Amino acid sequence: MFNPIKKHLFIMLAFSLWANNSHSVINVFACEPEWASLVQILGGDKVSVFSATTALQDPHHIQARPSLIAKTRRADLLICTGAELEAGWLPLLLRKSGNGKILMGQPGHFMSADHVTLLEKPKLLDRSLGDVHADGNPHIHLDPHRIMLIAEALTKTLSLIDPDNQNDYQKNWSSFRNTWSRAITNWEQQSQSLRGKKIVVNHNSWVYLEDWLKLERVATLEPKPGIAPSSAHLTQILAELQQNQADIILYATYQNDKAVRWLADKTHIPVVALPFSVSSDETLFQWYERILSQLLVSK
Repeated sequence: MFNPIKKHLFIMLAFSLWANNSHSVINVFACEPEWASLVQILGGDKVSVFSATTALQDPHHIQARPSLIAKTRRADLLICTGAELEAGWLPLLLRKSGNGKILMGQPGHFMSADHVTLLEKPKLLDRSLGDVHADGNPHIHLDPHRIMLIAEALTKTLSLIDPDNQNDYQKNWSSFRNTWSRAITNWEQQSQSLRGKKIVVNHNSWVYLEDWLKLERVATLEPKPGIAPSSAHLTQILAELQQNQADIILYATYQNDKAVRWLADKTHIPVVALPFSVSSDETLFQWYERILSQLLVSK
């Protein structure tokens, strides 16, 4: 039989374990900072979020480090872009993690691209065309309307994984939806002067931003996605811009700016280096504000 003191200690320990579990949070592994920010907004204090990458990294090319494998092993929810953006490193993480909760087909496996329509879906798949994504351009986080759709789907996933707190997730979603809708209206009013502006881009990263703000891309420095421009290609672009002048040269802060600076020196077109994702000291809202303010200053 149990000693009364031991029995009392056992009951206290059992209660302590129950209490800790009842207040446990969802461990979230986010592939990119934009999704880390979004799930933090929707999850609040019910989630503990880790971002595998920063705004200064190319999400195509990440090493599947042991530290990342350890994080995926402990995750309850995986949220990534999908559409092959993380194809070079995410499958290895999932395989090495041994975590069935975040495998494809499970509630804890959330790919943002599955919940929106993608642009630039190729009609022909040919590796000679460069780094082409079969499902379409994956850089969906640059359209706030698509962010809204993804947020709604993510709320449902959080509620499915953690039904005890679904009322909190719904409240957070309702608050986000209202605030984000007002922000979109304000951003679209502020950006009216950007409509029709002609841009040169380093890589076709900005298609969703272009579509949203009605920017016109007149040249791409990469001859094919992921292929660095040759001198001959840059010379050809320079000749084309003499006939069809651009207003802005646009590139992401993590990208090599050598070709951008060469072209800017030759053409005197303003250069804008935009953050491609949310930095560690800002929110999704602040990141969008920063993008728009930098574009508006340059016009």
